[in-house]
Amino acid sequence: QVQLVESGGGLVQAGGSLRLSCAASGNIFRINAMGWYRQAPGKQRELVARMSNEGITTYVDSLKGRFTISRDNAKNTVYLQMNSLKPEDTAVYYCSLEGANRYTMNSIRYWGQGTQVTVSS
Repeated sequence: QVQLVESGGGLVQAGGSLRLSCAASGNIFRINAMGWYRQAPGKQRELVARMSNEGITTYVDSLKGRFTISRDNAKNTVYLQMNSLKPEDTAVYYCSLEGANRYTMNSIRYWGQGTQVTVSS
């Protein structure tokens, strides 16, 4: 069993910053990647940023200048630094972990329950 616990969401004013954290725990055989997704009301869940275990990062181009993903592999924790927040960033942000099955080595995806980020204008 794997559990992802997110923190750092909240209500901020436009132009402000937030730092999201996600700590993974449980019976994790291998972590291949961790990342952040978000879902705004009425929209599909979308990728925000992802970092592989080798340190390869993937960003949505429009967010590269404002959002930064980082990982502390020793703590099984991933962070998302969000700067210059805009009202359109308002969404539920979900942490994701891509792991490997202990026996088959197949990839398994785990999700956190999400943390609300609300940016006021």
